[in-house]
Amino acid sequence: MASVAFQKIEKSFGRVKIIHGISFDISDGEFVVLVGPSGCGKSTLLRMLAGLEDISAGEISIDGRVINELDSKDRDIAMVFQSYALYPHMTVRDNMAFSLKLRRADAALTSQRVGDAARILNLELLLDRFPRELSGGQRQRVAMGRAIVRDPKVFLFDEPLSNLDAKLRVAMRAEIKALHQRLKTTTVYVTHDQIEAMTMADRIVVMNEGIIEQIGTPLDLFDHPGNLFVAQFIGSPSMNVFAGELHQAAGRSWVQAEGIQWPVAATTAGREGQAVHYGIRPGDIGITAPGTGIDARVIVVEPTGAETELLLEVGTSRFIVVLHGRTQVQPDDLVGLQIDAAKAHLFEQGSGKRLG
Repeated sequence: MASVAFQKIEKSFGRVKIIHGISFDISDGEFVVLVGPSGCGKSTLLRMLAGLEDISAGEISIDGRVINELDSKDRDIAMVFQSYALYPHMTVRDNMAFSLKLRRADAALTSQRVGDAARILNLELLLDRFPRELSGGQRQRVAMGRAIVRDPKVFLFDEPLSNLDAKLRVAMRAEIKALHQRLKTTTVYVTHDQIEAMTMADRIVVMNEGIIEQIGTPLDLFDHPGNLFVAQFIGSPSMNVFAGELHQAAGRSWVQAEGIQWPVAATTAGREGQAVHYGIRPGDIGITAPGTGIDARVIVVEPTGAETELLLEVGTSRFIVVLHGRTQVQPDDLVGLQIDAAKAHLFEQGSGKRLG
């Protein structure tokens, strides 16, 4: 296991700068997920850690040793790719053992490590098969097994579940998390899927356009997003956000938008009349009878079994409500909305920074 440190990392391709001075540390044994939209620089940052991309400026270190000039093979890392990258002419056993054979490791040690990895990943009955004889999930487990046998200081995962179907992605998420809990190896995982990030990470690094927007535990980012980008990126369905003006009087706070007073916790920072973005998560809104809350019209009802998702309209604004369980409301019904003021979020309209 090992700690990893990024210090003022920059990356440019020609005149185009992709990474803008990123700095953060990863603790020994930590599972850190880099998440963000396509093109934000997360995979480029991972490839620089792996030695697959040059570093334009700054330093990357593992256990306090700067690795900028080290070849990839000398960094003691193992990487699992989206495409599996298995050798089609080799069996599962030979694919998993290949890196050790390149190092001319002892045959007994190689056999032992392959056997141990196969047991951990439930691949023992597949060792003599070829990649073409495996399912997508089995191929991904082989790729993970190939990384495990190297016994590296750091595991790197570059969107490893993108090629799998939805059900298999859920299963593989659990397998990767269980693997980390068992091996305790420092892990850096890249994904654009914030559900993967929320369910797997010890800490999440939210990236956007080559910078870090926020770093924190999954629940910290969900409950206390530092800015509007994080608020709308973390959480599914996304946070409902619309513009209004903040008002405070007689110990009460609210946001005025389209003639409606949207409740806010009385302790919220900000000044009277300030232009803000008001945010409320879909699960923090309750439904009552019309006339007993903020009146809204139902546009779409989407039952999923355990939950029901509603698309609602208030004035010209549309937003999502997620109800636990089932509901009798139908499209075009009028309903009342109950909002917990303590769950509302406010952001500056210009900078997008969180208020309070």
